Amino acid sequence: MVTIVGIAGSLRRASYNLMLLRAAADVMPEGVSLDIASIRDIPLYDADVEADHGLPEPVQQLKERIAAADGLLIATPEYNNAMPGVLKNALDWLSRPPADIPRVFRSLPTGVIGATPGLGGTILSQASWLPVLRVLGVLPWFEGRVIVSGAGKVFDDSGRIVDAGSAERLRIYVEGFAAFVAQRKRIRP
Repeated sequence: MVTIVGIAGSLRRASYNLMLLRAAADVMPEGVSLDIASIRDIPLYDADVEADHGLPEPVQQLKERIAAADGLLIATPEYNNAMPGVLKNALDWLSRPPADIPRVFRSLPTGVIGATPGLGGTILSQASWLPVLRVLGVLPWFEGRVIVSGAGKVFDDSGRIVDAGSAERLRIYVEGFAAFVAQRKRIRP
């Protein structure tokens, strides 16, 4: 079984990016599962907290889930033409201490998708993740792209994709990304 951890970069209960991850989970190929994780309980990064108390429990738990996974799928909103602060904060915590970065992230097949109610999509947010992913040493997947604009019309009230074109683009992306992850299961340090 191939396991991919999915993280939505929004804390909103009705997050379009969480809906996008759930839709991705529904179309994962046989033998591949998407384990959707939450960043809701991760506090703002504070080096004093880290020095005095170590990593908060929600950070430790998510780190171990990612370290044990075969891949990572990030669903990112776009805030002010860039990545959301809450998701960047979560990755800042997950990269602590720096000596853990290879164990958690190095060569981890990683994909980035996104949804927004705006018309511009999440292309700038997705691009703003590239320097961060490079520092973490992940293995990014560039063979597909899911950029959902006008998300309020793409998802229904129950969070299902109702736009056939968006659903098809997501299915194609998920199949390609899942195959990429399965082919590149990393060797653990």
